[in-house]
Amino acid sequence: MKNKNNRLDSIKMIISSKEIRSQEELLQELCKEGYQLTQATLSRDLKQLKVAKAASISGNYVYVLPNNTLYKRISDVPNTHDGLRYNGFMSIEFSGNIAVIKTRPGYASSLAYDIDDHNFHEIIGTIAGDDTIMLIIREGHSRHDVIHTLSNLIPNITK
Repeated sequence: MKNKNNRLDSIKMIISSKEIRSQEELLQELCKEGYQLTQATLSRDLKQLKVAKAASISGNYVYVLPNNTLYKRISDVPNTHDGLRYNGFMSIEFSGNIAVIKTRPGYASSLAYDIDDHNFHEIIGTIAGDDTIMLIIREGHSRHDVIHTLSNLIPNITK
C-alpha cells in the first residue's frame, strides 16, 4: 500500500500535468498510478492540499494547486512517477553565494526539506516558497561543488 505523502505528491503531479475536471477523473488517474482510495479520502486530500477549481483557457473548470489560477500545465511527463523522481526540479541559477532553484508549483518546500535533511556541507540552508527555493552556499564552495552535491538528490540537475 502506498503512503499518504506519496499519494499527495501524485495528486499534485496529476493536477499539474492534466486538466482534471472532477474527483471521478482524478480517482481514475490515481487508480492508474496504483492508488485505491475512496471519494471521501480524495476529498480530504484535496482540502489538505488547498486545491481549488478555476477556469482553464479552454473554459472548463479544472483543479488547480494553490496560487496557480493561471497555472501553466506541463505536458511532457508521461506519468507521475517520472515527474516525482526529479522532485519537481526545473532549473538552478547562481548569484554569488546564493542559488535559486525553480520547481514545479507545489514542490519547492518538499525539495528544500530534502536538501536541508541531507545536511550538505556546501549548503548553509534553504528558504522555500511554492515553486522557488533560495539556497545559501557556504563560502569557499563553487557552483560546481553545489551542483555535484545536489546531483545525488536531483538526478537531472545541470547548469
